Amino acid sequence: MIRKNQRVGVFIDIQNLYHSAKNVYNARVNFENLLSLAVGKRDLVRAVGYVVKSDTSLGESSFFDMLENLGIELRVKDLLIYTDGEKKADWDVGMCVDAIRMADMFDVIVLVTGDGDFVPLVEYLQSARGRFVEVVSFKRSTSSQLRDACDRHVDLDGNAKLLIPIKKKKK
Repeated sequence: MIRKNQRVGVFIDIQNLYHSAKNVYNARVNFENLLSLAVGKRDLVRAVGYVVKSDTSLGESSFFDMLENLGIELRVKDLLIYTDGEKKADWDVGMCVDAIRMADMFDVIVLVTGDGDFVPLVEYLQSARGRFVEVVSFKRSTSSQLRDACDRHVDLDGNAKLLIPIKKKKK
């Protein structure tokens, strides 16, 4: 149930959202509109975004600055590259720990991700902490178990205010 005076915490899996928008829509996410949609007319207490720094991406620093200017606290992790070339960039545990650690600050916890690995977190926050849990994600790239587990799912599919088309480079 949505009420105007609810205290909201938003936890954003930036990599998940970025790749979903890019692969499904060939677009980037308008994070200002996303945050507005996730919170609505309720009280935003904290917004935390989880990013991976690649050191090879031009514009990464300005992207991180833009997120921070929107009031999103960033948790930054370096991309791990193993000797066999495998790359690892995973914030799932960190995002779970933060959501659990901060749960008492909020009435509603909004997870911006489509990753089904968060189902146990949703269930814990609901049953053990009594929190209302919402998931904001692109339905086409969201685990059906995650959608079923949360109290409310906000589907970003087709929301033109949230997508910025990626311009094709001229040859």
